[in-house]
Amino acid sequence: MACFQHCQRTLLRPAYQFISKLQVCNSSSSPNGYNFALNDTQKEFQELARKFAREEIIPVAADYDKTGKYPWDIIKKAWSIGLMNGHIPQDIGGMGNSVFDGCLIAEELAYGCTGVMTALEASGLGQTPVLISGNKEQQQKYLGRLLEEPLVAAYCVTEPGAGSDVGGIRTKAEKKGDEYILNGQKMWITNGGVANWYFVLARTNPDPKCPAGKAFTGFIVERDTPGLTPGRKELNMGQRASDTRGITFEDVRVPKENVLLGEGAGFKIAMATFDKTRPPVAAGSVGLAQRCLDEASKYANERKTFGVPISQHQAIAFILADMAIGVETARLAWMKSAWQVDRGERNSYAASIAKCYAADVANKCATDAVQVFGGNGFNSEYPVEKLMRDAKIYQIYEGTAQIQRIIISRSVIERSKEKL
Repeated sequence: MACFQHCQRTLLRPAYQFISKLQVCNSSSSPNGYNFALNDTQKEFQELARKFAREEIIPVAADYDKTGKYPWDIIKKAWSIGLMNGHIPQDIGGMGNSVFDGCLIAEELAYGCTGVMTALEASGLGQTPVLISGNKEQQQKYLGRLLEEPLVAAYCVTEPGAGSDVGGIRTKAEKKGDEYILNGQKMWITNGGVANWYFVLARTNPDPKCPAGKAFTGFIVERDTPGLTPGRKELNMGQRASDTRGITFEDVRVPKENVLLGEGAGFKIAMATFDKTRPPVAAGSVGLAQRCLDEASKYANERKTFGVPISQHQAIAFILADMAIGVETARLAWMKSAWQVDRGERNSYAASIAKCYAADVANKCATDAVQVFGGNGFNSEYPVEKLMRDAKIYQIYEGTAQIQRIIISRSVIERSKEKL
């Protein structure tokens, strides 16, 4: 029986009742070190996500791209069969999946449409600060809510004048009694107009000389809080199924119970979040790159010039070979970064390499796919045009390619100093 049909019957709402049958095993459980073999549960998740992408996402991806509608129907279906919120702990009612498991799912969903995948993954980004630093009450209330019905969260950090420079955030939170009063503006917030709640980073120490590690505080903010206003949906170049907006805070009152860890801990929470969320972003890049390779290979076998399929011309064959090299090595990069964080190790270096490299590979594969398609690749009737537009944002969000290189180079330089 097909895995997808099996899970549709078994993963009844709430889907997490199936946890007794899905005992998730950490992918790193190998006595000899690295292990590239998936366990049975991971194979089942991968097959479920793969079938979902091909049957539920690919047929409607072009329509969502053209209309810019948020894919609520897909979100609800993904939620109902357990393809969302898998990382929520078992003691709350979730499946307690590893980062590696989440990456397997992310790659398959991104193969279908990275705009849809980003809508799903951005909710995981918003949840991660609560996952890594929330107390039991906060986790039960806000993560538990997402298990009860198909809702999404959002990570609300970037501002019009503060993207990669998180220390430049100007949104401020002033404590008054048992509340904090938030004022400021955020920008480029994925799921901004559809989230049920947000993780918000705001400055609580007004001293401009205060180091970032002590100046900011992380808050959980309810969507319906008075004074919180999402802006218009942005019309982006690619990944148009994703909902991206600015958020304005005008005297937004947040109870002290919604502070994560404590005042001044926000910056560390925000940075620690990326160690867990950059591997899935890298996996999404790989999913897009794999789709590019598959589309280009299929087209190259069908299109003929000079009496033979263009795949028989070395010029095209070598393009496909280079695409395959990029896909396989980028996949290994996300696997290592996910494996490392699941072992409880600091993976900032590996996560930045995976995110940076996979994003570059996705963009090169998309460009190469358009080249293989020739004039047809430049036309919106063929799928690679969308893939090329969708790929670009991977070099920008969750830390630009340049920020990743700063992180990587600093690590390399520090290691070299230790050897002197």
